[in-house]
Amino acid sequence: MTEDSPKPATTPRTRAKARHILDNYYIGPARDDAVLEIWGYTLKMSYAPGDRVALHVSTTAPDWDLEIGRDGVEYTQLLHETGLTGQHHPTPQDCSVNGCVWPESFAFTIPADWRPGGYLVTFRARRGDDLVEEHHIILVRAAPDTAPPSYVLVCATGTWLAYNCWGGSNHYEGITGPDGNAFSPVVSTQRPWSRGFCKLPEGAPRALTDTPPRVGDMVRYPYMEWAYAYGYSKKYASAGWASYERHFARWAESEGYEFDFVTLHDLEDDPALLSRYACAVFVGHDEYWSANMRDAVDTYVEQGGNVARFAGNFLWQTRIEDEGRQQVCYKYTADQHDPLVGTDQAHLVTGAWEIAPVDRPGALTFGVNALRGVYAGLGNCVGRGAGGFTIYRPEHWAFEAAQVGYGDVIGAQARIFGYEVDGLDYRFEDGLPFATCTDGAVQEIEILAMGLATNIEADHKIWGETPYIGAADAAFKAMALYGEVTPQTLDACTRGNGMIIHWKKGAGSVFTAATCEWVAGLVRKDMQVIAVTRNVLDRFGAD
Repeated sequence: MTEDSPKPATTPRTRAKARHILDNYYIGPARDDAVLEIWGYTLKMSYAPGDRVALHVSTTAPDWDLEIGRDGVEYTQLLHETGLTGQHHPTPQDCSVNGCVWPESFAFTIPADWRPGGYLVTFRARRGDDLVEEHHIILVRAAPDTAPPSYVLVCATGTWLAYNCWGGSNHYEGITGPDGNAFSPVVSTQRPWSRGFCKLPEGAPRALTDTPPRVGDMVRYPYMEWAYAYGYSKKYASAGWASYERHFARWAESEGYEFDFVTLHDLEDDPALLSRYACAVFVGHDEYWSANMRDAVDTYVEQGGNVARFAGNFLWQTRIEDEGRQQVCYKYTADQHDPLVGTDQAHLVTGAWEIAPVDRPGALTFGVNALRGVYAGLGNCVGRGAGGFTIYRPEHWAFEAAQVGYGDVIGAQARIFGYEVDGLDYRFEDGLPFATCTDGAVQEIEILAMGLATNIEADHKIWGETPYIGAADAAFKAMALYGEVTPQTLDACTRGNGMIIHWKKGAGSVFTAATCEWVAGLVRKDMQVIAVTRNVLDRFGAD
């Protein structure tokens, strides 16, 4: 067995809904001494030099090894321990909600010379000839008494938590509820990450297929098939360090940009944290935010900070509770079950930003809204679309040296457009798109490029094909925006878009390329995507 071919640690369960393709398992503890396993977590997600880091590890092996290294352009091993005493700790059935409550197994202090970045923690356990390896990730921030770099990468830990299925439940499906098969509105930070969130083998499929499906073929989901075959979480392609932030961090480092690294949860704890930097960067799938996190960004921009958001799907408000140990998001059921409904704190209900009682459109912060966009390139949701953004304002500084003209498409070969995107209600005048400002957008938002998205999956009547997205999201949007689900309101909610926008907001600026897969353009060395990324960083970092 190699570290790229770990033994599956999966638990069977019955799924009632057909849309959960290949999702008949979750990653979690075997709760069996006969099964060789090792898992671990830390109490926090980020640390600074001088901080003490406690590892909470459970293993069925008599001893285990530890390795920690900086996951940069080159992986650098910085700590290695062998022969640590192993102990198999009981894991509560509700660990995904209330945490594992394992005791401390090993601790160390972050040395002063550890540079900011993502640090991969590797746990290895052996029994005879068998080897099992699992991973964890911590972010190391710059020391608060040092001069910060111009840039900070804010990792999407709210979305990491929402998709983490370790132990049974996340914000999508799970083992909670009266029938033991419901998603959990509450998820714990005190548990390991699902396999694939921290480290992936080279060549692991991304959420979008490399090429659109051929006409007549059944739609495929290679990332789900790969995850099922090798014992990884299906959600690896939706969230986590390994699929998103890691790729941007490695590219930026290779280009000579110096970044600090923080998490969204750091903004919850320290709302003024961003004021140290000229430019805050968000990448990948960045769907779940608390009001405090968002307030921190709004204040930062109004006071002169610059935001570069190469990310998509800014959709759900969360609450961080129990001193950061739990994340709450009732999502589609918020109006029925969130305890803040009908109180003087109803604006903190954990539903979609654009919907009452929250009524705080994402466009007010990042210039675009999730419910005006959503799916592209996933299955039969714009499954044969362009795969990139169509350029409408090529004269904008963001496109310098990108060699684009009006109507050109960037990022198509790299498949950067999807799998979820954010957009706006818009109108065309003389071949140019403008925000209608009916959805929280303001006239100062400049639409630079666009692509098409949808909320209803096309049904091509291919024999044997199972819908994955279906029409449930469109029905939710129709009820939220129009108060009823009818053929007319469903039709109105079918169409969406993804946008690249620029907005001078307050004393600062916002640039948003509203797609989860922008990093695919960096990984696949798309020179136009790289040129735009450089232009934004160079301008925003110099301010």
